Amino acid sequence: MSLHIIKEFLNAGKNIRKQPMMRRVLFSLLPIILFSIYLYGWRVLALLTVISISGVITEHFFERTRKSRPSDSVLVTCFLFSLVLPITIPFWIAIVGIVFAVVFGKQVFGGFARNVFNPALTGRCFIYISFPAFMTNEWVKPFSGFPGGFIKWMPNKIDAVVQATPMTMAQLGERIPYSIGQMIAGNIPGSIGESGVILIVLAAGYLIYKKTASWQIMVSTLIGMLSMESIFFILGISSFDNPLMALISGGFLFAMVFMATDPISAPSQAKIKIIFGLLVGMIATVIRNFSIFPEGIMFAILIVNSFVPLMDSMAKRAKVGVKEVAS
Repeated sequence: MSLHIIKEFLNAGKNIRKQPMMRRVLFSLLPIILFSIYLYGWRVLALLTVISISGVITEHFFERTRKSRPSDSVLVTCFLFSLVLPITIPFWIAIVGIVFAVVFGKQVFGGFARNVFNPALTGRCFIYISFPAFMTNEWVKPFSGFPGGFIKWMPNKIDAVVQATPMTMAQLGERIPYSIGQMIAGNIPGSIGESGVILIVLAAGYLIYKKTASWQIMVSTLIGMLSMESIFFILGISSFDNPLMALISGGFLFAMVFMATDPISAPSQAKIKIIFGLLVGMIATVIRNFSIFPEGIMFAILIVNSFVPLMDSMAKRAKVGVKEVAS
């Protein structure tokens, strides 16, 4: 059975359609993956490999029924999905999540460029709700110093559940015991890829420079989040010590750069991109501060994704109306 799976993966891998835009996203993720291995050990690479094999094979089965082939986009989905998981996640749950992501986040809509929701977040949302204990309770302390996780499999799981992420502490009303400098450095518990703040910012700059990701969405999402968080801070109802601490806590930056800017599930028009980003930032902040979920950016992106077809349609109709009036 395992040989059959490997054979299917190799067959699918040979026929993956190249997409320059998606390859640039994969390239921007490589430093974050290396940093994640430093923090959490080689289990990061094992998870990434298992998830990628499962995702590519799943897409291969669907695409061949359409006489088509998997594309680089499925690898982007697999990489992003891997990086938003805790290192302690069982392999079988990770496989269930990526299969759900590819099937229900993408293929049921007709495949590439037809999906409404971000596939990686769709898969994460499914296992977050289905297996909450594995997604919210087991966090381990990352490695530090040199060579860190480069000579380890993963941190000691005995430390799991006694480590709390900054987001969890904020939700519980506890003071976050990390300085802004420590949080920017990234040596704090959390999902595999969310801690590399500096690398995420550098990736954002690269993707904007290469015109691969929308700067309008990134900037407006940032403004929406900081504006709403500042209001809550002034009113004394924020869960965080200050808006900057809220910005670099959890997976907000990672999702803003890599998920909110997904060219398929995000709007196509510049003005709508700004509205989209503002809504994502504000909704994420509300969910973070007033719901039982410590991280709101995942739900915020999926919620606003559902309105994108309507937003784009209304914008196109408005543009046609303006042209008709002008003529």
